[in-house]
Amino acid sequence: MNAQRGYAVARLDEIDALADGQYRYRPVRHHFGITSFGVTAWVGAAAGDAIINEFDEGSEPAEELFLVVSGRAVFELEDKQVEASPGTLVFTSQGTRRTAVAAEPATTILAFDGSPGKAYDATGWELWAPLRPLYDDGDHAELSARLDEAIAANPGYPMLVYNLACSESLSGHPAEAINHLRRAIDASEKFRADARDDTDFAPIRHEPEFKTLIGEQ
Repeated sequence: MNAQRGYAVARLDEIDALADGQYRYRPVRHHFGITSFGVTAWVGAAAGDAIINEFDEGSEPAEELFLVVSGRAVFELEDKQVEASPGTLVFTSQGTRRTAVAAEPATTILAFDGSPGKAYDATGWELWAPLRPLYDDGDHAELSARLDEAIAANPGYPMLVYNLACSESLSGHPAEAINHLRRAIDASEKFRADARDDTDFAPIRHEPEFKTLIGEQ
């Protein structure tokens, strides 16, 4: 961002493509430091690649606006298929079932999202998604090191601190886990409630400091 003029300019292909499972994306919102709305470029390298996934369980449905930037996509909207060439806009209201696949190589869809009546919560999921496979594989030493680096470079995302606490709990580092959980809760009260039912904290649930943090004593 140009601090004096208040603007920034980038080409989509200058923003590195990252992996979220089988999906690939360019973290546009994070690249520009946008905090008031979500915007991500989802990409399909080859025809048939999945580009837009279904909502994850537990994620909050949002209003979304999709713009096909390049290639050609096929959207599945509820029970209808819609072919979309560059310049096509597709809007979905909250809770609408939607997916999209690439019908041509090098298909890119720009996605904007937000929830009506609510401030946008810039959680930093863009930084967490590429690290999720380490969590799934139980590689907590590498995960903790990578999260430490991400938090140092991006201190404004308490979700990353919370996830680091989870990893430390599972890898047998109770003091570090409690310290990072406290930092996450200090930044956002929602993590206190999250920790109460999070099975990642089972190894430290008996710790007095943990019980105090989640309000059980």
